[in-house]
Amino acid sequence: LQLVESGGGLVQPGGSLRLSCAASGYTLNYYNIVWFRQAPGKEREGVSCLRSYGGTTKYADSVKGRFTISRDNAKNTAYLEMNSLKPEDTAVYYCAAMFDPQLFRRCVLTEGDMDHWGKGTLVTVSS
Repeated sequence: LQLVESGGGLVQPGGSLRLSCAASGYTLNYYNIVWFRQAPGKEREGVSCLRSYGGTTKYADSVKGRFTISRDNAKNTAYLEMNSLKPEDTAVYYCAAMFDPQLFRRCVLTEGDMDHWGKGTLVTVSS
């Protein structure tokens, strides 16, 4: 499975962006999808998780109510809709995937559990 993120860029505080994570090589629906981010000088943190087959979602407290994770099986692509963006949301955003066709694994925001990673897309929130 290969993952390629896109959709990052410069946005003003209060604005919105939609990040995409296009998958190839295997069906993304069999994977838990997790978005991470890494701000300058900080450790990478989990932002949101979407269970395989499009079930349970999970969000970090810092983005709850502002970000929405989703997937489009027909396009084999996952998304992160980001609204009400703040300067502290500035980071490189990564999508990652955890193989879970039989729903044995939990939807977690932990780096060590991921099986595949994209290379990231930069989001800058600034006026």
